[in-house]
Amino acid sequence: MKKADSDEMRPEYDFSCGVRGKYLPRLAKGANVVVLDRDMAKVFPTSKAVNDALRALAEAGRRHGKAKGSTRGV
Repeated sequence: MKKADSDEMRPEYDFSCGVRGKYLPRLAKGANVVVLDRDMAKVFPTSKAVNDALRALAEAGRRHGKAKGSTRGV
């Protein structure tokens, strides 16, 4: 397999309709991007699924911490 020259763009790449900084305003507002491993993406296919699971885990952790008399701050 021939190694491509790093200074050359492949002819099949077409960025003529691309928009520079399209998602920058959303990122600046504090959006966090998290990349899931493939096996987890099958279990949690949407952002809502991930957030619901994390909220349930966080709530369970809060309840567990209170039951043990934890003094840790969250």
